[in-house]
Amino acid sequence: MSFWIFVAVLAAAFLHALWNALIKVGTSKVGGMVILSIVEVPIGLAVVAVSPPIDPAAIPWVIAAGCTHFFYKFFLTYAYDRGDLSRVYPIARGAAPMIVTLVGLFLLSDTVSDWEYAGIAVLAVGILLMARGVFSSGENRRLLPFALGSAAATATYTLIDGLGARVSGSPWGYVAWVFVADGTFFATGMVLLRGLDVIPRNLAAWRMGALASAASYGAYSVSIWAMTFSSIAVVSALRETSILFAVLIGWLAFGEKMTAEKALAALVIVAGVMLTRL
Repeated sequence: MSFWIFVAVLAAAFLHALWNALIKVGTSKVGGMVILSIVEVPIGLAVVAVSPPIDPAAIPWVIAAGCTHFFYKFFLTYAYDRGDLSRVYPIARGAAPMIVTLVGLFLLSDTVSDWEYAGIAVLAVGILLMARGVFSSGENRRLLPFALGSAAATATYTLIDGLGARVSGSPWGYVAWVFVADGTFFATGMVLLRGLDVIPRNLAAWRMGALASAASYGAYSVSIWAMTFSSIAVVSALRETSILFAVLIGWLAFGEKMTAEKALAALVIVAGVMLTRL
């Protein structure tokens, strides 16, 4: 992985933590995610208008990604209803690189070095340290199945998107079409499940949701672009440094307690990132 791809993926990680924080801070997590999804559609269409057309062979990948993103968002919003950003986010994001790496050993042709595998393993340890507070701090354990469901969906769409972008011949155009499918599927699905009242009516919520949607596009598109040049497993693992950013946002912006456990886990995550660069 080149230095500039490394920096770009770190920037994408920060944007990912940012949009999750924006959703978490809202009074209605589902409503915020619906707004984010609605705004994704015009963002995607605008990028499609200025991007090279994708190969028609990528269309099934776009549809599969849109369906998987629905479940990712569904599980994530319900997890945030039951837990803090600094707990849900590490669990939801942490298991995904492990699943991607294990599946990739059998399904992908990417070459991953011993140092990169070591980095992924260290990242896993840091993520587990970050997430264990749900057991030791008396927090709501009902967040666990939703967070783990989000992790499984994340691993699935990571593989789908990494391969779909390669087939498409136009990573930016592919991401844009996935945004259109994702936004349409989630917004429509939640309206069908919960009615029109699921859509917030106040301007502040729409501003927050639109900002989250823009940050989501930046995080997503940069990551998919990086996967066309570097190993999907390594990019996926490096993206999980967003956990460090989420903990910092929770501490500095939301006033969440910074414990020794969280600080240690953050240092382990940084060590894992450094190993992926060797």
